[in-house]
Amino acid sequence: MKIVIGGQVEKKEIERLIKELDPSIETVVKSDLEAAMEMKTGKADYYFGACHTGGGGALAMAIAMLGRNLCQTVSMPGKKPKEENVEEAVKNGKKAFGFTGDHVETAVPMILNAIKTNS
Repeated sequence: MKIVIGGQVEKKEIERLIKELDPSIETVVKSDLEAAMEMKTGKADYYFGACHTGGGGALAMAIAMLGRNLCQTVSMPGKKPKEENVEEAVKNGKKAFGFTGDHVETAVPMILNAIKTNS
């Protein structure tokens, strides 16, 4: 599995956490445009991105390139990620996930678990 990391903030922290949780996952850190292109061209399986709102800079380019039907905001300011919502998003075929920078430690393991459970 390859995960491309876009968004605006915490990119290295997201990569570190993914590698800590599962060293077999291939990761690459890109600009949000480059990351969305990796997804669009099939060079990555999933997109993770963080920003200050969870759905703006984290996902804007992914939404533009992939379409909203493949993208999911999993957290927003004052609204932590919910496991049942993340699982439902993965089950519904979402491939790009955005969250706030302060929810990285919660959102990344939750999304990875949902992906592994549904693969």
